[in-house]
Amino acid sequence: MSHSTDIGQHPDIMEMRARYEAAAANPTAQLTDGLALLAGIYLAVSPWICGFQGLSGITVNNLVTGILVALLALGFSSAYGRTYGLAWVAPVIGVWTIIAPWVISGPNNTARVIVSNVVIGAIILFLGLANMSTGMTATRRHAPRFAGTTQPR
Repeated sequence: MSHSTDIGQHPDIMEMRARYEAAAANPTAQLTDGLALLAGIYLAVSPWICGFQGLSGITVNNLVTGILVALLALGFSSAYGRTYGLAWVAPVIGVWTIIAPWVISGPNNTARVIVSNVVIGAIILFLGLANMSTGMTATRRHAPRFAGTTQPR
């Protein structure tokens, strides 16, 4: 007997890929990914938009975390089935963005730094949670049903 060694052709793998492709094709997921991309780009360039590039620590932090959020959003929009396991990273980055001005700069913050980071951090947190719920909804929607269980009506 000859068996194929290509795991990518296994029926379970193919079903899982189809499930995540359907989740990524959802208009809400596409909107969430696009907004997350824009939020990441804004976070990366916010020191120059808001004028706090003189604070080197928070400037570098916002640049790096903004690029990371943008790359995550690109990954979610182009290959959600392969990147869904990283969906928890975006909300963590959102929380970090909110607290970063106090952790990195301490009392040397300006109002522009605080307002910019808190607002964009909350947006990234919200979009990250929405992205996580997209994957969880797709998993729940296609969960196997066992005989003998009753479905809620």
